[in-house]
Amino acid sequence: MNGISGSRGRGAGAPEADVLVVGYGPVGQVLSILLARSGWRVVVVERHPEPYSLPRAVAFDAEAARTLDAIGVTGRIADITEPSQDYVVSDAAGRQLLRIGLGGTDGTGRPDSTSVYQPGLEAALAARGEELPTLRVHRGLRAVELTESGSGAELVAEDERGGERRTFTASWVVGCDGAGSFVRRSLGIGWADSGFALDWLACDVVPDRPEDFPPSNLQIADPARPRVAVSCGPGRRRWEFMRMPGEDRAEFGTEENAWRLLSMFSARPDNATLTRHATYTFRARNAEHWRRGRVLLAGDAAHQMPPFAGQGMCSGFRDAANLAWKLDLVLGGRAGEALLDSYEQERRAHVQHAIDLSVRLGRLICVTDPAAAADRDRAMTARSPGPARPAEPVRPAGPARSARPLGEHLAKGFLADGGPPAGELTARARLTGPDGPGPADSVLGPGFVLLCRGNLAATLSPAALETLRLVSGRVVTVLRSDAGPVHGPDTVLDTDGHWLPWLESLQAGAVLIRPDRYLFGAAPDADGLAALLTEFGRRLRPAG
Repeated sequence: MNGISGSRGRGAGAPEADVLVVGYGPVGQVLSILLARSGWRVVVVERHPEPYSLPRAVAFDAEAARTLDAIGVTGRIADITEPSQDYVVSDAAGRQLLRIGLGGTDGTGRPDSTSVYQPGLEAALAARGEELPTLRVHRGLRAVELTESGSGAELVAEDERGGERRTFTASWVVGCDGAGSFVRRSLGIGWADSGFALDWLACDVVPDRPEDFPPSNLQIADPARPRVAVSCGPGRRRWEFMRMPGEDRAEFGTEENAWRLLSMFSARPDNATLTRHATYTFRARNAEHWRRGRVLLAGDAAHQMPPFAGQGMCSGFRDAANLAWKLDLVLGGRAGEALLDSYEQERRAHVQHAIDLSVRLGRLICVTDPAAAADRDRAMTARSPGPARPAEPVRPAGPARSARPLGEHLAKGFLADGGPPAGELTARARLTGPDGPGPADSVLGPGFVLLCRGNLAATLSPAALETLRLVSGRVVTVLRSDAGPVHGPDTVLDTDGHWLPWLESLQAGAVLIRPDRYLFGAAPDADGLAALLTEFGRRLRPAG
């Protein structure tokens, strides 16, 4: 348990926490760290007495990696991660039907996708949390009652070991407590279900000789037994098998059956250790609402999706990155509570896209009718260049782009009017600051950034500068890479020639980048910039 010190202005009768987080899996951990590093008092209630020791998620994408970079854990997980392989769907005979390029980098050396051992990731996140004095974690407490008022919320939790009850008060509560979320159920929030429900047996294996089982990211669309082979960090493999119609669920999930299925990949008790086998029902559903008053949902408490697109944990990290800066502004009185309505607006639609993609891939892979599978294989093979020339992986266009399978835009929410480029995710392409070159996130730092070209920064009015000061925003001008040395924090160089052409392609003299690295909006000139910042201020603190 962490102690609390240096809390931000707690007075008599004030809630003991600014934010109460229910659940301390990866999403709850990331959200808690993001809030606590801004100095907010964060209390966590987690029902498991000890960290869960077995993996569930097996990978994260380049956008999720940016969040892990931002909270300072990337260096702690180097020995439990490795670059993912290209995503391949094959037929029963091993012929390639689909290949998505996840095995490259984003232009700064960051893998497009990274395989990870989840217990090690959670340990690194927990260690980071222990360094933050305003973060307190209570393990072994099960949430049993939640009440909400106009000014805060109260949670009653019961000790799993002794039955003793404790009461916690907070200004805001976020349920990160998984698919069976107590928080969601206590609010009476139901699911919008996409109608996908299939049982799969997940088998986590440590081979005696990992080199005999090369890392892969393979989906085998075999109608006799759809199955998956993926890496879950160095020296670890996961094989998953679909339960076929007519198979008994209990018998399907036995260790004996797990080994029988693993033999399809030549994994046996004499050459590998089975560390976990569990049957999961893959579902696709989105909570009908993500906020009720002072209570919000994030991660699996808000959404579930089949694992075929690898977006479950990544989506939860996006939730945390989106919500944390909004709570920070609201808690600090720098934005109205209406800002939090944009959390559901932005994230729910984005997650639904991830759910729909996961379901499409699942329905592609999980065909069990041989005739339908043959039709699928013929149609997909006809679109490929043929066995002599394997299809090049599908990759996104543009430098320093993540190959994540989602669109790069938020459709609506806390965004400038007028559509794109508002809502576009910025790249990590390198910039050079006073300390030398580095990924843009590191050089620009956390928080809002108004990135300008030319002399546009000099046109900012005192009112515009005050609006940016309100949110601790920076004004930075980007220059050509050969413009000379950088001597101060207000100028950066376009190290690899990405940023200036990108701004030109948007016909933008300036862009306002949010803390989650999505664009609030862009402006072509001084008049447009003044209008953009006026709109920004109005959206932060709407009239009335």
